[in-house]
Amino acid sequence: MKSFTYQAPVTLNVACQMLVENEGSRILAGGTDLLVKMKRGSLAINLVVDIKKIPELYGITSKPGGMIFIGALTALADLARSEVIREKLPVLATTATNMASMQVRNRATIGGNLCNAAPSADLAPSLIALHAQVVIVGPEGERQIPLATLFKGPGITILAQGDILTGLLVPLPHPDKRFIYLKHKIRQAMDIAIVGVAVGLLRKDQICQEADIVLGSVAPVPLQAPMASRQLLEGGLTAENIERAADIAAAEATPISDVRATAGYRQEIIKVLVKRAIYETAEITERKG
Repeated sequence: MKSFTYQAPVTLNVACQMLVENEGSRILAGGTDLLVKMKRGSLAINLVVDIKKIPELYGITSKPGGMIFIGALTALADLARSEVIREKLPVLATTATNMASMQVRNRATIGGNLCNAAPSADLAPSLIALHAQVVIVGPEGERQIPLATLFKGPGITILAQGDILTGLLVPLPHPDKRFIYLKHKIRQAMDIAIVGVAVGLLRKDQICQEADIVLGSVAPVPLQAPMASRQLLEGGLTAENIERAADIAAAEATPISDVRATAGYRQEIIKVLVKRAIYETAEITERKG
């Protein structure tokens, strides 16, 4: 590992200033990705800004207006254990529980996971389906943007030098809206998604009142599938229309072939997972044969 300067500011303003003044600086949160890359020598870094002493970056709290704030330095393990999350946003707890190993979950942070911008990341699809906003503090102050707009490409976000993602604001969904995240992977433990699917669904009888379908690992960034969602809203929750929506979702994706799966295989898996997720969130029995 190449030598570097280490700083641990205790305020956001100082941290932002350090990042702005040093183009070769990087933020250190949990370190589960950054430290590995530094040891490999794949990053040229002259300053590491450790943000773990900044108190505003921690905590899971209820906010006015029916919002839940999740601090960027919340560990995945803490997200999975949080009573607030398990009661109000259970899909996030189950998603976090099934990510990586226990050791990684104890270190990896939500902010770091999102800023890493891996197309196969598990949290992003569920959070996007929940209409989460990210809170960003930078040299020009604080702003909020939809999480879906944070990502530009694999490993690339819209964050500028000096910007710090401080947390998430997640609106509480309708109490009858159901969410699920499903992923297809090669191994049962500690493996990344070949395909990930998050679905949020609100129904009354066979009528779909709200639908959010978000795909992971099938495009350069987490992919919302608006045409598939619209198909459910307009066509209802019949077996034929669910099949049609799954086909549309697969057509909206732009998967690649890599060492883990071909593009064609991924598109077939999208259909399977989207159908399964719709049936489970709609709480209806899938017709076989």
